[in-house]
Amino acid sequence: LKLPVIRKARTGPSTDQDVLEQLAPMHPIPAKIIERRQLTKLKGTYLDALPGLIWPETGRIHATFHQTVAATGRLSSSDPNLQNIPVRTDEGRRIRKAFCCGQDNQVLLCADYSQIELRVMAHFSQDAALLSAFRGGQDIHAAVAAEVFGIPQDQVTSDQRRAAKAVNFGVIYGQTSWGLAAALNIDTAAAAEFIDNYFAKYPGVSRFCETVLRETQQTGYARTILNRRRPVTGIRRLTGIQRNLAERTAINTVIQGSAADLIKLAMLRVDEAIRQSSLQATMLMQIHDELVFETPRASVHELAGLVTQEMQNAMNLDVPVVVDVSFGDNWLDQTDIE
Repeated sequence: LKLPVIRKARTGPSTDQDVLEQLAPMHPIPAKIIERRQLTKLKGTYLDALPGLIWPETGRIHATFHQTVAATGRLSSSDPNLQNIPVRTDEGRRIRKAFCCGQDNQVLLCADYSQIELRVMAHFSQDAALLSAFRGGQDIHAAVAAEVFGIPQDQVTSDQRRAAKAVNFGVIYGQTSWGLAAALNIDTAAAAEFIDNYFAKYPGVSRFCETVLRETQQTGYARTILNRRRPVTGIRRLTGIQRNLAERTAINTVIQGSAADLIKLAMLRVDEAIRQSSLQATMLMQIHDELVFETPRASVHELAGLVTQEMQNAMNLDVPVVVDVSFGDNWLDQTDIE
C-alpha cells in the first residue's frame, strides 16, 4: 500500500488503533481494518456471549453490581458488564435492541440525569457563569463555546460546541492539552490556549480545582459531597502546571464520586417510593447516570412522574437537576416522555 510506518512493534510496523486512525485518511484499507476489528469485538463480546448468560430458570440475564470496585464510588457491573453495552456507534447501539422485557405488555423505562457531573461541578465551584447557564436552561456546551470564543451563542458552530464539550468533560477527567489536542485533532498550542481561555472565563472552576488540591494535599484524601473519602497522595504545591495523575484523580473523585452519591440516594428514594405505591414496577439496572425499569405499559406515565420527582429531589444542588425519561419495547427504541 506504500503507507508510511508510523510506529514499529517488535514484529514489524505497528497496526494498533492509533496508528490505523492516522493512516485512514491516506488509504481506505486502514479504515476497513478498524471497522472489522470493531465488528469482531461486538460479535465476540456480545452476540456470541450474551445468549450463554441467560439463566434457564428465568429466561433473563442476571448481572452482578459491585459497590466497592470503582474507586470513585460508582457502581460497576460484571457477568455481564451491562454498564458497557455500546452506545457510540450505530452498530454498537443495535446490541441494545436485544434487551427487552421478560413479560408481555411490559416496557422498559429509562431515566437519565442530564449532564449531572457538569451540574455537580457548577454546584461545587459556584462559578457565576456556569450557575447562570444551568439556571437559565441553556445548552451548556454552546454557552461555554460562546464564552470562550467571545461570540453570541446563536453563532456557535458545531465544531466550536464540540470543542467546548471536550473541555467541559476534560476538566472533570483532568485532560491535558495533549489529550484535548488528540480528541479535537488540533495542535497542542491551540488546545492549551483553549483550556487557558476556559479557566479565564470560568474562574470559579479554577478556584474550585485549587481548593480540592489544597485540601487533598493537607488531609491525604479527596471528599465527595457526602464526605466519602478516597486516599490520594502525590499532590504538589505548585499551581499553573499540567496536572499529574494524583491531581486529576482528586478532582475527578470529587465530581464523579459526588454524582455517584447522588444517584445512589436516588435509587434508595425511588425504590422506597415504588414500594409505597401500587405500581408493579421493578428497577432493573443502573448505568452510572441512568436507571432502567420494567413496568406495565399502562403505568408508564405514573412511574415516570414518580421516578423524576425522586431523582430530582434526592439531593439539594444550587442548579436545577434535570432528568430525561423515555420508554420503549426494548433498550434501543425509546420514546421521550416530556
